[in-house]
Amino acid sequence: MVNVSSPSITRRSFFGDTVLVAFLLAQALDGVLTYVGVSIYGLRIEGNPLLGWMMHAFGQGFALATAKVTAGAFGIALHLTAVHRVVALLTAFYVAVAVLPWIGILFYWN
Repeated sequence: MVNVSSPSITRRSFFGDTVLVAFLLAQALDGVLTYVGVSIYGLRIEGNPLLGWMMHAFGQGFALATAKVTAGAFGIALHLTAVHRVVALLTAFYVAVAVLPWIGILFYWN
């Protein structure tokens, strides 16, 4: 029988927890910035064709909420399977290709 209170099963990972929070914050920030960007510049500014189609078909709020909740759920699933480095790489990827470009467009691009 497995002892569920053994340290190997219940041990927490500070790195994993931190990376998950950063991933979820990156998703939320991307969602907010995308909503603002699409509200200002229109659907053509969205670089993801699937997300652009979803926003056109179902509305901006619903499409973005669905996409971000789904991404967050997958990030949590990766965290629960202890592949924290993958979550860290995905976080860096989202910041580099989604969050920073939106910040550039919304705050520096005229």
